[in-house]
Amino acid sequence: METAATPAASVLVFRDALDADVDTLVALIESAYRGDSSRTGWTTEADILEGQRTDPEGVLEVIKSPDSRLLTVELERQVVACCQLEHRGDHAYFGMFAVSPALQGAGHGKVIIAEAERQAQETWGVREMHMTVISVRNDLIAWYERRGYRRTGRMTPFPYGDERFGIPQRDDLQFELLVKELA
Repeated sequence: METAATPAASVLVFRDALDADVDTLVALIESAYRGDSSRTGWTTEADILEGQRTDPEGVLEVIKSPDSRLLTVELERQVVACCQLEHRGDHAYFGMFAVSPALQGAGHGKVIIAEAERQAQETWGVREMHMTVISVRNDLIAWYERRGYRRTGRMTPFPYGDERFGIPQRDDLQFELLVKELA
């Protein structure tokens, strides 16, 4: 399914990821969160986590899962963003959200999350969107709050020792559940 939206006079094209997109999507996600390239944008986790953010197996698993979609976003035929949508009963989980650092701050993220919410509601009839965010990411949490998400105070531990999720640079990391009711 392909849909289009127009932030800042640009046409974003939304489609489901294909197996052939895996390497491109891994590179995009890594560039948005890890290493020096991520510091170009504001979503970097480079100061709190080193190592990988995801890997080809994890991305392919989302693409192949019958209850998930990896929404891929193109601008001028280039993959510039993505997000995971996973059907979980009465709600959808939103994750793996990445926008190219060079395009962050241009309004694309707002358009992408709104489209993801619309598609989750339309596809699965869900009433809520859930996500988890590292609790020390105050700027990111504030951005989601401006999009209508609310903090729940429900925390889950960070998987220390599992390098598939990165190498923590501090010992106080945990995930907080954020929730938004969908219209």
